[in-house]
Amino acid sequence: MHVKEPANDLVARLYRQLRLIRTLEEEVARVYPTDRIKSPVHLSIGQEFVSVAVCDVLRPDDHVSITYRGHAAYIAKGGDLDAMVAEMYGKAAGCAGGRGGSMHLVDMAAGVIGASAVVGTSIPVATGFALAARRRAGGSVVVCFLGDGATEEGCFAESLNFAALHRLPILFVCENNGYAIHEPLAKRWATDRLVERVATYGIPAQRIDSGDLFELRERAAEAVAAMRDGGGPAFLEVTCYRWYEHVGPNRDYDQGYRPESELAPWAETDQVARLAALLPAGERERIDAEVDRRVAAAFAFAEESPFPDPEELHDHVFA
Repeated sequence: MHVKEPANDLVARLYRQLRLIRTLEEEVARVYPTDRIKSPVHLSIGQEFVSVAVCDVLRPDDHVSITYRGHAAYIAKGGDLDAMVAEMYGKAAGCAGGRGGSMHLVDMAAGVIGASAVVGTSIPVATGFALAARRRAGGSVVVCFLGDGATEEGCFAESLNFAALHRLPILFVCENNGYAIHEPLAKRWATDRLVERVATYGIPAQRIDSGDLFELRERAAEAVAAMRDGGGPAFLEVTCYRWYEHVGPNRDYDQGYRPESELAPWAETDQVARLAALLPAGERERIDAEVDRRVAAAFAFAEESPFPDPEELHDHVFA
């Protein structure tokens, strides 16, 4: 696919988002062994470009649903950074009041539908948001981020059918990193023709395996524009790779379920480094310094914020 040469302001905007997510998660990995972060963390390092490319074409009144590996999408859609880090610390100022941790990020003001630790459960919720968007008729859309493992849940098929039947404005974005926890795709699927299976529901489906942020952004922009015009749902399968372990701050290539040689081609085409190289040195350094200050401020905010009052333990408990 031919992709137009990106303008400098677009490169700068996308690079800032990539750099912010990468820096934030590297700091999470550094701090995590101190036990000051009180929840499990699922890092998206290596696959941030998916969220950044897709969210860049969205409007403030659009919504995204995110997975438990949702730091990137939360930030890319404009989620509150201070509230995100405070949530991981279990502090009262967290986006879920310190009760949910990394796997339950939410920021409705920014259009981030709450995540769930249970695989696939955000898919029907996002589909419901798309139904509401269609009934409001304001042209807003929903993007449902999901992993390849979530496509094996029954609610995925049910949501595809419902979305196609009612021509809902929802873009399903499958971040296919090739593993469901530690189980490779080849041991779970008889074929890798996911887009063909989705297409049988009457949904336009495309696979993007170039790892190219700009190609993905163009495909997402086309899909979103069609949805705003009443074109109904669309599906993008994006191949990507998580550089860190399934859950936690470490590399896990010594565990035997995947070889480190798989990482090499993805590291060589890392989109953070690629976009950095497209910018003038002075502009890149200014962005880097700004991002470093912002991430440091978010962690300082979390460190200084109080824990929730113990008397509030049973608030928001309904069962």
